[in-house]
Amino acid sequence: MGGRLIYLMGPSGSGKDSLIEAAREPLRARNCEVVRRVITRSAESLGEDAIEVSREEFEQRRAEGDFALSWQANGLNYGIPVRVDQWLADGRDVLINGSRGHLAEAQQRYPKLLPVLLTVKDEALRERLLRRGRESPAEIEARLRRNALFTADESIDGMQICRLDNSGDLTVTVANLLELLNLSAKPDRT
Repeated sequence: MGGRLIYLMGPSGSGKDSLIEAAREPLRARNCEVVRRVITRSAESLGEDAIEVSREEFEQRRAEGDFALSWQANGLNYGIPVRVDQWLADGRDVLINGSRGHLAEAQQRYPKLLPVLLTVKDEALRERLLRRGRESPAEIEARLRRNALFTADESIDGMQICRLDNSGDLTVTVANLLELLNLSAKPDRT
């Protein structure tokens, strides 16, 4: 029996990186690995606990089969190291910071994937984006419009997703994530 890939998604500013960092130790305690993505860095990716590489190194690593999953978004390349396959084969759950646009491909490779969408109310998202100071007012409004689209869908690519609200206290979101993982791990009794 293998582990599950927990595929965390959410709009920029939803708090994915904060949640991952806050949940790292509780997840380890439940035999769940947290993966560091490989990224071709830009100012937008600052703050994430990731492995920074040049575009050339990223392409070389992709060509050599170093990534289980890889994609491009917002002018950056993202890769999930292939070692996740061994962790999953060993029965460990694995949490990754994924991309909504890459969900269908990830689900095809990992049929037991658990898609988790981190949501955030517009007012909380606006406040976070203003606080981090990376976007102009017009870019913030564009992100808020994308957030509305992101959270409106009941499913993504026809796949039911688990929603996790991160509008409030981060410790509550961590507890809700752990509860979601416990509930989703229970066998179907029907």
